[in-house]
Amino acid sequence: MRNGRARAGIPARHCHVSLERRRICQWLLLPAAGCVIPDVWSQVSRIASARVWPADEYTRVIVESATPLAHAMFALKTPDRLVLDIGGVELSPELAYLPSRVQPGDPYLSAIRVGRQSATTLRVVFDLKAEVKPDLFALPPVGDIGHRLVLDLYPPIPLDPLMALLDAERVKERTVPPTALVEAPPDKPVNKPLEKSATKPTAPPKPEPRVAMRRITIAIDPGHGGEDPGAVGPRGTYEKDVVLAISRKLKSLVDAQPNMRAMLTRDADYFVPLAQRVQKARRVQADLFISVHADAFREARAKGSSVFALSESGATSAAAKWLAQKENSADLIGGVDLDRRDPVLARTLLDLSQTAQISDSLKVGRHVLDGIGTHNTLHKATVEQAGFAVLKAPDIPSILVETAFISNPDEEQKLRSDRHQQKFAESMHEGIARYFSRNPPLARA
Repeated sequence: MRNGRARAGIPARHCHVSLERRRICQWLLLPAAGCVIPDVWSQVSRIASARVWPADEYTRVIVESATPLAHAMFALKTPDRLVLDIGGVELSPELAYLPSRVQPGDPYLSAIRVGRQSATTLRVVFDLKAEVKPDLFALPPVGDIGHRLVLDLYPPIPLDPLMALLDAERVKERTVPPTALVEAPPDKPVNKPLEKSATKPTAPPKPEPRVAMRRITIAIDPGHGGEDPGAVGPRGTYEKDVVLAISRKLKSLVDAQPNMRAMLTRDADYFVPLAQRVQKARRVQADLFISVHADAFREARAKGSSVFALSESGATSAAAKWLAQKENSADLIGGVDLDRRDPVLARTLLDLSQTAQISDSLKVGRHVLDGIGTHNTLHKATVEQAGFAVLKAPDIPSILVETAFISNPDEEQKLRSDRHQQKFAESMHEGIARYFSRNPPLARA
C-alpha cells in the first residue's frame, strides 16, 4: 500500500483534490462526499464568470461559460425561491463567490446558495424578498463575451416611469415649501372734490386670466450600463460610469428650472435595452430625448464633442455610420430576450414617417452643439446624422451627444473630472434651454 488513504480503502483517484476545491467545499459547507471529484468533471464546462446587477427595475444574474449551458428552473413558495439547475458544469470559484455578490439593498434577492444536486448537475437557489416575474434565457457569444445564461427578476407589476416621475415631484413639493404669494395692499381712497362729468365712471379693468405654463419634460438617457460597459479609456475608465455621472448632473440642472423636469432612463449601473429607452421617453410624454455618450474611436488622437440626429437616407459620414452600428449593437452586448420583443413597439420604431421629428432634432441639436462647444472643442461643427436605433421615437425630437472621446487620454481625463462633468452638463443644459425658449412646446390636454 502506498499511503494511509489507500489503506483506508479510499480510491487513489479521489485523493488528489486541489486545495482550491477543498476551500470551495468548506465555504459551501458541503458534506464530505461533495468534495469527491468525479471523472466526468474533466469533460464538463467551466464557468468563466458569474455576475449580479441589482436595480429597482429588475435584478439580473448572469452566468458565463465557453460553451452553452443546459439548464432548467422551477419556483418554490413559502418562502419564495427560484431553483436553477445547470448541467455539465464544475463547481468553480466564480460560482462559489456568486452568493457574496448579492447586495443588501437588492430589491428582489436576499441570498444565493450554490451546491451540487448530482454528480453532473449544479443547483443554484435564489432566495427572494418578494414575489417576482422571472425571465430566463440564453445568449450567444458576442465580442470577448462567451455564452451567457441570463436570469432577470422583474416585479409582478412593472415600474411605470411616469408614476415614478410624478412621485419624485410630490416628494420635492413636500420638502420644498412653495413660495407664498404676497399681494400688494389696495391703494387708500383719496378724498377729491366731485367734478361734474357727462361720462359715466369706467369700471375697473378685469384682471387678465393667469396662463399656466406647461411643464417641459426632458428624457435623459445615459448610454450603456450593467453588462454593457460601453467604450473603455486608456486608464480603464468605463463609458457607462462617466455618462451616468454627467446625466445625473444634467438632470439636477433641468429639475432646478421652474418649468422643466427630467427623467433618467437608468439611474444606476444596469442595462436597459434600446427599445425600452425609447419606450420610457414616450411613456412620460417627453418633449426631448437626449442620449449621453463618451465613445471611442480606432485612433487615440480623435477628439472633440459631437451631436447626432436620426437619418432616414444614410449617415452623413463614414465615422457616423460606424458609430451608429457600434451603438446599435448594445442590445447584443447588454443582452436582450428577443422572444419578449413587443411587435407593436417594433413597428413604431421602424416607422419611417419621421420627417418632422428629424427636423426638430436638427434644430435642438444645433443649439446643444453650440452650447457644448463653449466647453470643449467640436469634432465637427455641424449636427451629423446616422441610423441610431435609440433616436427612432417618431414623436419626440431626439439627439445623441458624444461628450468627448474616452479613447483620447486628454479627454478621458476630462471625463473623469467632476468639474468637467459639471461643465459638460451645464453646456448641454444651456443649449436645451435656448432651444425651448425659441421653440416652446405645444399645449397638451
